Amino acid sequence: MKRIFALHYFQLIALAAVIVLLVFSSCTKVIDIDLNSASPQTVIIGNVSDQAGPCVVTLSQTVNFNQTNTFPPITGAVVTISDNAGNTETLAESPSGTYSTSKIQGVPGRTYTLTVTANGKTYTAASNMPNPVNLDTIVYTQGGFGGREKRWEAKFLDPSGGAHYYALFFEINNVIQPNFSSTDDNLRNGDTISMRIPVSDNTTLNPGDSVAVTLESIDQYVREYFRLLLELNNSSGFESAPPANPVSNISNNALGYFSAHSDRKKTFVVP
Repeated sequence: MKRIFALHYFQLIALAAVIVLLVFSSCTKVIDIDLNSASPQTVIIGNVSDQAGPCVVTLSQTVNFNQTNTFPPITGAVVTISDNAGNTETLAESPSGTYSTSKIQGVPGRTYTLTVTANGKTYTAASNMPNPVNLDTIVYTQGGFGGREKRWEAKFLDPSGGAHYYALFFEINNVIQPNFSSTDDNLRNGDTISMRIPVSDNTTLNPGDSVAVTLESIDQYVREYFRLLLELNNSSGFESAPPANPVSNISNNALGYFSAHSDRKKTFVVP
């Protein structure tokens, strides 16, 4: 799954995290935060998967708090992806701010390195691609108070031994959804794991709708980024939000992440 769709979502959460960081940085004195004059930060979202098709990296900059949520793309950058098997490729830019491969293909077990040179700075990141884990079943359950909570869950068997990390994305009628979930096998190593398909409360699934669920096996650093991102997004206010940006695996203070992941997809039709 090519997650270009998530770019604005990740940028908005990153900008909110910057504000939270400023609020928590001094709890003993009054500070003035000029949200309209913050220096723009580089946002890098990069994905390499074991599926056919190009690997995509998007580059953009944050905007001031009072501006519209149109994040200007970073153009003219030099973006390369290499692996520990000796393969390397310079990505082509099209459209503006979106850089894609044409040759390099993700292989589980390999480590991939991203290098971005843009606006006089160089950013690097590395990610190891885990082996894929198959989705077994998609089930519909009712729970919660009085059994009124309806939910779809994806189930899969976690491999025994070692640590494993996951992210779950989905599409409805071929439209990629912005919500996702993430988990690990801590205390569940080698067991069957259930992950809720995060259909939003204002989204209705009708009989006949096609839902495609993608289970990504991700590395530890991407899992930590997603975990903090979800924690920040689901918080009810500054009091419960983490006082920092999600920890990026990209150097030089860039926002975002670089992920090498293996994907397995399962599609079902809503009865």
